[in-house]
Formats: sequence, structure tokens, C-alpha cells
Amino acid sequence: MVTASAHSPTLTPSALTASRRYDLDWLRVFAIITLLFYHTGMIYVSWGWHVQSKETSPVFELIMRWLHNWRMPLLFFISGAGSFFALRKGSFGKYAGERFRRLFIPVVFGIFVIVPPQIYYEWLFRGRFTGSYTEFYPYVFQFESYEDGGTGGAFSWHHLWFVAYLFHYAILSIPLFWFLKTERGQRLTDRIGGLIARKGGALWLVVPLLVNDVALGGLFPDETHALTDDWAYFMKNMILFWLGYVLISRPNFWQIITDQRRYFVVATLICTVIMYAAPVVLGYDRIDGSVLLTTLYSFVKLGLTWFSVLMTVAYGYRYLNVNRPILAHLTEAVYPFYILHQTVIVIIGYYVLKTSLGVYDGFLVVSLSSFIVSVAMYLLLIRPFSLPRVLFGMKARSVRQLNEKAA
Repeated sequence: MVTASAHSPTLTPSALTASRRYDLDWLRVFAIITLLFYHTGMIYVSWGWHVQSKETSPVFELIMRWLHNWRMPLLFFISGAGSFFALRKGSFGKYAGERFRRLFIPVVFGIFVIVPPQIYYEWLFRGRFTGSYTEFYPYVFQFESYEDGGTGGAFSWHHLWFVAYLFHYAILSIPLFWFLKTERGQRLTDRIGGLIARKGGALWLVVPLLVNDVALGGLFPDETHALTDDWAYFMKNMILFWLGYVLISRPNFWQIITDQRRYFVVATLICTVIMYAAPVVLGYDRIDGSVLLTTLYSFVKLGLTWFSVLMTVAYGYRYLNVNRPILAHLTEAVYPFYILHQTVIVIIGYYVLKTSLGVYDGFLVVSLSSFIVSVAMYLLLIRPFSLPRVLFGMKARSVRQLNEKAA
């Protein structure tokens, strides 16, 4: 496989057919590993989570406020880019079938197998339940929706909302992706190319995110991950998914964005300063009490989201678009790792919170042990066997691989 050079501004459409963006694979791995530390940090902040320390860290909260605006948007952008590469290789029918296998099946499996232990340990933590897991598990089949704070029932997709949303985006976006392959769609892509060719032009692609915020943000202000009442957040991430598809679809776009990476750094820094400074200067109460200030502050965070994604992708293409032998293994492992990691964190966190460990040593113990356990489960229980591979969205082992193992 030929790799697109990180320094070449003259890749042709034929070169695109044979290329792969290794930098996006590296960034996906990095973002998902970051999620493990982020979700561990949720134990030690004041926002409320499944299991939570009485002692919290303002430092963690400051860092995680920034990460919240970057981590999932980057993954949605990369997923949109992945859809372009998937459709370059096959038909829309094949794409839909592959997304069903890779996304829908793990969500269903996760709802009944991966997520229930999280709810069980939260119920234990909150004193809602005192029995064994065997006694708890039938509550899942009452199909009563889980509510924040451990109220409601035991039926939820929890962190697998990300996978569920990706499945919806993939299927709902097929008509748009078909359109973008037509002459009219290519003319639209040309116009986007004309915009981003201007100095800092890609920054203006934040406008659809701002329009979505104005149209839906007031009606659906909360980020629920529940789909049916989450339309502002749902559409925000779908727009990022579409932008990932479009901006990866032309090789010259890659280099234009990379060449303008310093604009994205400056824009990200400006939004970061405003995001942190505004509550200090104005106070959250004043911001929340004014529709204008709430809207402007929301715009700043959306700017931070888009500009930081652009910055990350630009620097990733500049420095990470190289293949290494380990990358294929990491790319295969990172999806099952994502599916497992939060359940492992909740279980380990539940027991660590019973010890005398403080915030920072507790964070290190939970995060590092959760990383080790998740990796071990992948290597010992998922990777070697066809059925777990399918349930975790991986390809089943081929006959050749099974024969090699038997030999």
C-alpha cells in the first residue's frame, strides 16, 4: 500500500485510490486512550458520575472542560473520514452491511452484556441494591430506561451511545454521500475547496455548527446521549462526521489544511482563553442568566471544538502519516478496548473508592489498572476467538488464520 506523503501537495485522484491516512489511525488510538483517562477523571470531579469520590480535583475539572470539547468531536470527524475510505472501496450496500456488523451488533451486545455491570456497581455504590449480580441482572429485561444518578431502570447503552450515534450517522448519511459523488456534489466540494484555500478559510466551516446551535440549542440544551431528546448534540456531531468525509475526500485538501495549521493553533488558543476567562470575569450565574451571553459562550466552545479538531488533524498529517508494524495491531485493538474500558473503570473504581487512596494516587491506580485489565481482556478473551471478535465489531478469523493457529 502506498502512503500519501505528509509533505506532498500534488497528490492526484489516482494516488488517493491507493493511499491510507495513517495519521488518522494514530489519532484514533490516541483519542480513545485519552478517553480512558478522561472517564477515570470523572470519578474525581464534581459533575456526577456512576461512582464518585467525595474528594474532587479542580485541576482535573479544568483539564477535562477542554478535553470535553475536543475528544468526541475528533472521533466523529475521523469516523466521517473513515466512511469516505470505506465507500471508496465498495458499494453503499456493502457499506451499510459493514456498519451494521461493526456498529449495530456491538451496541446490542453491549446493552445486555457490557453495560449492566456498570449499572449494578452504581446501584451498589448508591445503596440502591445489595444483592448479587445474578439477582440484579433480570432488571435489564424489564427494559426500563436508566436515568442519570442511578435512578430509573437498568436498560441503557451508557458509553456505547457513541457507537449507536455512529450507526445512525452512517445510515442516514448514505443519501448525502451518494449526492457528493454526483457532478452537483463535486461542484459543492469544489466550492468548499475554494473556501478552505483562503488563509484560514477552513475556520469558516464552523458556521454550520453555529447555525445548528441557534436552531436547536435552545430547544435541546442538554447533552443527554439518549438520541430522542438530544437533537442539538446529535446534529452537531453529525455535521462533524460530514465535515470529516468532505475534507478527506480530496488529497489537495489535506495539504491545504496542513499548511494552514498555525491559523488553527491561534484560533484554538483564543477560544481556550475566552472559555476559561469568561466565567472568571462574568461568573457562570451571569452567563446562564443571559440568552445572549449563553449563546456567545456556546459559540466560543463550538469554535474551540472545530478549531482544535482542525489543528489536531493538520499536525497529525504533518507528523504522523507514517506506518509502523504496531499500528495495524493498535487499530484492530482500539475498538474493543473502547467498548470494554468504561465498565472496567467503574468496577475497579468502586473498589478503589473503598480504600484510603486520595484523588491523585487513586486516579493513577484506577486508570493504569483499568488500562492493563482492558488490554488483557482483549488479548486473552476477544482477539483469539471468532465469536467475541464479531460481538466486539471485529472481523471473524479467516480459515487461513484458524489453520495457522492449529498448526
